[in-house]
Amino acid sequence: DSDETETKTIVLRTAGFDARFPNTNQTKHCWQNYVDYFKCIKARGEDFPPCKQFFRAYHSLCPTDYISKWDTQREEGNFPVNLNP
Repeated sequence: DSDETETKTIVLRTAGFDARFPNTNQTKHCWQNYVDYFKCIKARGEDFPPCKQFFRAYHSLCPTDYISKWDTQREEGNFPVNLNP
């Protein structure tokens, strides 16, 4: 019995720079979808399909900590944006 360990090297690479997409920071995109979702559900209700799209988008883009912080701000009434339509 041999205790030899086989080592495999995996090379990970990110996509190169593409001038068509200069902005890599998605924070603004995340924020806007969060705000749009809550404005949408107040105006149209949670079952309105575009509202669901905003929900999926902000959950995909935003870190959980951001969402938790913004949810707490909304609940406490000190969210920095008026979400009424």
